[in-house]
Amino acid sequence: MSDPLDEGLRACAEALRENRTDADALAGEARRRAAARDDLNAFVSLDTRVPARSAHASPLAGVPFAQKDNFCTAGLRTTCASRMLDGFVPPYESAVGERLQAAGAVSIGKTNLDEFAMGSSNETSHYGPVRNPWDPTRVPGGSSGGSAAAVAAGIVPFATGSDTGGSVRQPAAFCGVTGLKPTYGRVSRWGLIAYASSLDCPGVLARSAEDCACVLGAIAGHDPRDATSAARPAEDYLAALDAPLAGLRIGVARPYFGAGVEAGVGAAVQAALAEYERLGARLVEIDLPHAHLAIPAYYVIAPAEASSNLARYDGVRFGHRCAHPRSLEDLYTRSRAEGFGAEVRRRILIGTFALSAGYYDAYYLSAQKARRLIAGDFDAAFAQVDLIAGPTAPTTAFALGEKSADPLAMAAADVNTVAVNLAGLPALSIPAGLHAGLPVGLQLIAPAFAEARLLAAAHRFQQATDWHRRRPGGRP
Repeated sequence: MSDPLDEGLRACAEALRENRTDADALAGEARRRAAARDDLNAFVSLDTRVPARSAHASPLAGVPFAQKDNFCTAGLRTTCASRMLDGFVPPYESAVGERLQAAGAVSIGKTNLDEFAMGSSNETSHYGPVRNPWDPTRVPGGSSGGSAAAVAAGIVPFATGSDTGGSVRQPAAFCGVTGLKPTYGRVSRWGLIAYASSLDCPGVLARSAEDCACVLGAIAGHDPRDATSAARPAEDYLAALDAPLAGLRIGVARPYFGAGVEAGVGAAVQAALAEYERLGARLVEIDLPHAHLAIPAYYVIAPAEASSNLARYDGVRFGHRCAHPRSLEDLYTRSRAEGFGAEVRRRILIGTFALSAGYYDAYYLSAQKARRLIAGDFDAAFAQVDLIAGPTAPTTAFALGEKSADPLAMAAADVNTVAVNLAGLPALSIPAGLHAGLPVGLQLIAPAFAEARLLAAAHRFQQATDWHRRRPGGRP
């Protein structure tokens, strides 16, 4: 008999509904697996809080999941994988956590991440790097690498993530799972510890588009506590999964197949697009003229917002505080220098410089203008096509330490994902093949609030292929 945790959310829900297991047994097995796979370093904390039982028949009722450790959890340590918040226990639950609890899902732990979600490899964590279940010498991607690794290893059927510049989609590609970044404002950011507020977006990592649709249906919807939350009700994403592919226009974005894309990655994605053609979709070659501005714009805007957001960690109110400060200035400087890791300090310095007098117009304002051009490219493209496709990442998972000393090379891992956040659009990554034994991700991008279209297209592909069923170690 197949193991429901290995099979995914739907299999877990069916096993619970048919009384082949119960919520306590399923959560206990997930916690046991998390402890047994400590070699992956995917978890920061295990969650032993006693969950409230759901009173309604939600498809998530009794299903275990993991939370990325930048979502606040009431009464449970929330660290952002930083020494700065090593002992922080929030008094409240994030909106995403509240809605998953209300649906009856059972949290089993908090997953490791790049410190304050700043990174593309999950190597900047105060608690050490996460390892990729497909090859432990390689990174799982970042910043949601712990969540991606936990799903890929069969520890949990789904996990939450956050996506500021690709931090759900890129680790999904590296770990061979499905990762969804909804439209900005589609899911509340309340209780998601801020990195870059105009870019941060809660997301989902799971086995399949169907599982992502199930979770999105539970967490989407307006939240008055979040001023950027869209006043739109959640949709029935599961009911929309059977939309036909016939006539769907998929734009093949030329810039996403440019220099830096490994030949094997490009070939796997092209084969996936050929499968879409066989399923009835029509491929349309498109251009995104300002795609080359995405990385420079992102790496001005995101650090600038991080500089502002992380100013609150000053050693006075909460977070790490240095010992025996000699003055108020010494308290501030030593607490921040000791509490933040090198990558976070670097981004704060870049952001502070970009916002400083004399440089604001040259850097931050110019980056915002580039952002508008990038969004305009997507608007023009979606007048011609229904979805846009390309490789999620230009390479498969790279080796631990390979790019740690080269920030520009590390930034290149996000070259195909950051523009989506700058434009606030929904996108997902689905497994689309293997290259040298490692997963390759196909990214699909949709117009704002067209998650149903996006998920249906991914679901149809996954009904016709088995890449999303492949497991580390060659397990079916």
